[in-house]
Amino acid sequence: MKPIRKAVFPVAGLGTRFLPATKANPKEMLPVVDKPLIQYAAEEAEAAGIDSLVFVIGRNKRAIPDHFDKAYELEAELSAAGKRKLLETVRNVLPSDVSCVYLRQAEALGLGHAVLCAKPVVENEPFAVLLADDLIKASPQGCIAQMVGIYQRFGCSVLAVEEVPWVDTRRYGIVSTVDGVEGELRVTSIVEKPAPEVAPSNLAVVGRYILTPLIFEKLATTPRGAGGEIQLTDAIAALLEVEPVIAYRFQGKRYDCGSKVGYLQANVEYALDNPELGREFAAYLDELCRERRGERL
Repeated sequence: MKPIRKAVFPVAGLGTRFLPATKANPKEMLPVVDKPLIQYAAEEAEAAGIDSLVFVIGRNKRAIPDHFDKAYELEAELSAAGKRKLLETVRNVLPSDVSCVYLRQAEALGLGHAVLCAKPVVENEPFAVLLADDLIKASPQGCIAQMVGIYQRFGCSVLAVEEVPWVDTRRYGIVSTVDGVEGELRVTSIVEKPAPEVAPSNLAVVGRYILTPLIFEKLATTPRGAGGEIQLTDAIAALLEVEPVIAYRFQGKRYDCGSKVGYLQANVEYALDNPELGREFAAYLDELCRERRGERL
């Protein structure tokens, strides 16, 4: 069985929910406390043993390659100023043995098309897909590391899933499952963004995937679906006809940073967990909440 060495990051979206902040800056570069979303995702992949990161970018996405590139002038200024801690932070955005590849998605044809763009680099290997605006806090193993373990057991595609409110099924790919002989959840069907009244379950696929290379064959023949885009969900449905797919309830907490509320929640909770900021920030929130309660009284 081939190991999972490559991860694909589809980052060509326009991030319209966060305009005007994302007019010139990719949504994946929005910071949670002091690191951009894309760095959290890259670190999660690297912690799972992945050493090749494939970014599928669009127009006005130069900030992402620049972030992972070496910043000679900045490093020189920090070194000259004796700011050693900041210098190490800048130098260690990713380990030196991790390589980055950047591919251009010329048209915004959906998540499935973005994944298909990575085929020349991924070739005939299993690979991970991470959507950076799904920020997942998990310990001691990250979500992708957990999923790699499932792949190593069963040798098939793995989808990260969690239960969502029924009213929200129209926002996700939704799976139906049966229990496998070893307790795993075997996917029997998957549908993109069903209305609550027709959804097969409320078990939603979130932004982490382990996929076998056969997905590229399915994507190449997948017609445009919801929104006129090539849906990864539709290709996975075709994949189900020829090989098993497992739904995995990951251990951890997901923050939907594609929404403003989820993004703000992530910033608050990550700030509270930050060893340098947490105590002072908690005191501020406590004082603020007392003030707001007093206003309502």
